[in-house]
Amino acid sequence: MQASLLSDRAVIRLSPQDAEEDVATFLQGLVTNDVGTADSAGGPVYAALLSAQGKAMFDFIVWPDGKNLLIDCEAELADELVKRLSLYRLRRPITIARDPTLAVHWSIERREGAAPDPRLSELGYRWLAPAQDNTVSADAEWRAHRLATGVPEGRGELGDILWLETNAAELNGVSFTKGCYIGQENTARMNWRQKVNRRLVVVPLDRSEPKRQRAQYPQLGLAVDHLRVTDIPADLQPGWMGQPEIPQD
Repeated sequence: MQASLLSDRAVIRLSPQDAEEDVATFLQGLVTNDVGTADSAGGPVYAALLSAQGKAMFDFIVWPDGKNLLIDCEAELADELVKRLSLYRLRRPITIARDPTLAVHWSIERREGAAPDPRLSELGYRWLAPAQDNTVSADAEWRAHRLATGVPEGRGELGDILWLETNAAELNGVSFTKGCYIGQENTARMNWRQKVNRRLVVVPLDRSEPKRQRAQYPQLGLAVDHLRVTDIPADLQPGWMGQPEIPQD
């Protein structure tokens, strides 16, 4: 069977310690998307935790698990994300911790129990399940496929960039009707004014602009650049992006 484990991802579990506590309500006031839609019918939700200025700090996928929520995030940032979320918990009876019993899995083809990636159907299918001993990682295959579809992710590519400039609206990573969250004011203002000046774009490495480069992958011949909307060549614009709005001065 084809390798499915994404070893550079981890799972964080948010669980209530009181029958009256609702972890979805807690997370709803912090992240960019409506986690109330993350249920068995609607599937997982793509979201982010932003800075007060509306810049990306952590991006992740939120999964339902009964009264719990599970966060599929970068493994190297999982402990940092746990700490950050715990700062906002205050005295609420909620446990926030990594769940070492679960791992993130991916396949380009549909698998039983898997859900379509909430960002883009072309990204394939994901599911949470235990990792077996000596499981082969699918990280390289996933990265190549993700970049081939033009989708950026993770702090190395998105970090400290305004959320809408990461193509969050096009990739279903933000709700403009859910109410307040950290960084919402600037994000909502940019959307209302249709003023997205730059965007992240996956480009061939030989066409990457060093001053605008966020990440590079020499083995794939690709890079992720943070370009002005007016400077994005038509042939490098993924079909799912649509025609970017050109900001009016």
